[in-house]
Amino acid sequence: MSQLQPQAPPANKPKLLDQVRTTIRLRGMSYQTEKAYTDWIKRFIIFHNKRHSKEMGAQEIRDFLAHLVNDRNVAPSTQNQALHALLFLYREVLQIELPMIGDLQPAKKGTREPVVFTREEVEAILAQMVGTKKMMASLLYGTGMRLIELLRLRVKDIDFQMNQITVRQGKGGKDRVTMLPQSLKNPLREHLVKVKQAHEVDLREGFGNVELPFALDKKYPQAATEWKWQYVFVAPKRSIDPRTKIERRHHLDPSVLQKQ
Repeated sequence: MSQLQPQAPPANKPKLLDQVRTTIRLRGMSYQTEKAYTDWIKRFIIFHNKRHSKEMGAQEIRDFLAHLVNDRNVAPSTQNQALHALLFLYREVLQIELPMIGDLQPAKKGTREPVVFTREEVEAILAQMVGTKKMMASLLYGTGMRLIELLRLRVKDIDFQMNQITVRQGKGGKDRVTMLPQSLKNPLREHLVKVKQAHEVDLREGFGNVELPFALDKKYPQAATEWKWQYVFVAPKRSIDPRTKIERRHHLDPSVLQKQ
């Protein structure tokens, strides 16, 4: 009789947070969402003394969200983000359909009136800024773009002839068109000359590929190094992409303008 071959041990199952990251990436969700969701899930598990998620459910979610309100005094939007992260964990990753969570203790909504700068105040602020940061702030004011929309802007999205900017994947995942202020056309052209020079240096050094949306780099392998796909407001240095581990030049971090 032939001897039975020993069976190979089952492959190690990915850790929970790695499963979360994989599921998020398969759905094409942003890296910011990935960081936020994994952070909330980690906090949830630690709050419940590192119990396994499958041992918990709707009641534990309610307890955690109540803790955020009572002990952490979070804003309504923060509580809502934590809830969405936990629902994603159970429904999309663990494939567990939770019972109705029921009424949650809502975070207290503030009654603050929004602060709107006058034109003179905006001009006074911009007068204290210089260079690229001033142009970025001017574009935010003149186009109505959100900061993350401005940072994700690519060269091909600016139409100098039509005096317009196409905002990709804005709020609600929709594209829209906004105007390019006449006063910013020449400064923006001059800025792009410098960005292109940096891109050409990257190409000569064997880099110069940019992250593309919707896996276009698989469909069009050469597109990632094309000038039209480069970010308008690039980081001063190349960095390692946390997802792909590829060294490339990303767009500026939001904090660059926020601190200014």
